[in-house]
Amino acid sequence: MRGKVVCITGAATGIGLAMAHAFAAAGAHLALLDMDGPALLTACDRLTHDFPDVQLMSASTSVQDEPQVAQAFEAIRARWMRLDVLVNNAGLSMNAPTLELSGADWRKAIDVNLNGTFYCARAAGRIMVPLGQGVILNLASMYGVVAAPERAAYCASKGAVVMFTKSLAAEWGPLGLRVNAIAPGYVRTQLVDELVQRKRLDLQALQRRTPSGRLGTPEEIAALGLFLASDHAAFINGHIAVADGGWTANGYI
Repeated sequence: MRGKVVCITGAATGIGLAMAHAFAAAGAHLALLDMDGPALLTACDRLTHDFPDVQLMSASTSVQDEPQVAQAFEAIRARWMRLDVLVNNAGLSMNAPTLELSGADWRKAIDVNLNGTFYCARAAGRIMVPLGQGVILNLASMYGVVAAPERAAYCASKGAVVMFTKSLAAEWGPLGLRVNAIAPGYVRTQLVDELVQRKRLDLQALQRRTPSGRLGTPEEIAALGLFLASDHAAFINGHIAVADGGWTANGYI
């Protein structure tokens, strides 16, 4: 990845920050986007401390804001005149009984998880297609592959990301691009910890339900992302890579 330009959304924390560290360690130039400006600055400070030679730019960007996305990607084009990899990581959880789910929360899940993925992928494609190369990695979820109760908005949005990924792979593959998705299971991030604290998730029950007996780590998802973005995965296109410790393989609850 040395010298390649990698854009990561939702890069300030969790899986996005782990992706940034993985790609920086591999020698990539980084464009980091996140709506949380202070957290993004902290992340950039950590990265420049750990990787003094990294070329880095950041932009406080909400992926559901189409003009903000366009502005951020134009800044990437202006700095490097290219984009090699997009990691479409920004997203949110929506865990609530459907009878209590408001229209506003439904729209928020779709706006961030699906529309944001579309806006960023389209902006990246407009840079990549003229160059005849590029890799897009969309962060879906195991709940885009299998369903669960009280997650209607989340499952719907991530399931749509899965099909969006396959559609782009079929459309842009002949143009030299690869488009894949990563579908993580439960990963120990700040988001999961907050859901546990709110008693929306039972950590011990999740561990028991997972055949591997534990939650994943952001670094494990980042390692998968680094592989899928690399030339080692040059013939992988339109694939949904599930990393869930065996959750979706285990039909017995």
